[in-house]
Amino acid sequence: MENYLNTAVDIAREAGALLAQLFKRPKEISYKSRSDLVTDADRRSEALIVERLRSHFPKHGIVAEEGGGGQTESDYCWYVDPLDGTTNFAHGFPVFCVTLALAYRGEVVAGVVYDSIHEELFTAERGAGAYLNNQRIRVSKAATLAECLVATGFPPFADNHDLNIEYYYRFTQLCHGVRRAGSAALDLCSVAAGRFDGFWELKLNPWDKAAGTLLVTEAGGRVSNLDGGPFELLADPVFVSNGLVHDAMLAVFADVLKNRVKR
Repeated sequence: MENYLNTAVDIAREAGALLAQLFKRPKEISYKSRSDLVTDADRRSEALIVERLRSHFPKHGIVAEEGGGGQTESDYCWYVDPLDGTTNFAHGFPVFCVTLALAYRGEVVAGVVYDSIHEELFTAERGAGAYLNNQRIRVSKAATLAECLVATGFPPFADNHDLNIEYYYRFTQLCHGVRRAGSAALDLCSVAAGRFDGFWELKLNPWDKAAGTLLVTEAGGRVSNLDGGPFELLADPVFVSNGLVHDAMLAVFADVLKNRVKR
């Protein structure tokens, strides 16, 4: 795994440097749908990453957000988001990153998230801990919702924003606050680093969450879906926490759903 992770770090750094350079220039924006945009930086970053991965690991599969990868018969598959936080990037809001993760037979075994603007490199490999700029990180020790700062996201392609707004509202009443910064990969890293105590999103693609969920578990946190069932990389929802407040947050999700049924 060390060879895979070191190579992924090098590739993420190179792609991140490209994004930092392009961030200073006028943006070329197009739309995948009415509210789901893509920039030239997404495409250029992905082309770089895919080219490098194919050069180093020609037999591995690659699943990339903009479709630049390709499946193979290999047990190994890379999940790539060349620019997580595209909307932020397009508007000049400096919260975005590059994220790569390697899965072996469907289980994520190595992951990298690189925020080139703030020069923060998050790395993890299965069974070896989670790191920020080569320093070990761990989840927070908050034990009650009243102590917590949590986060969520509202992806442009989701059709359940009304439900998530109810979750958002409930947690604003119970916690220090709810943040919505616009990069799921960085939100997951913030849970791993103890900056957030929990994060959920109702609809995320596997490339958005593959590296980040590994970072959370390797930092001592807990990952599930929103009803407490097992996390599935290829399913839509994700919920992570420091573990200590996991059940309390699950109870809030359940209570909101129960009250919606009654109405």
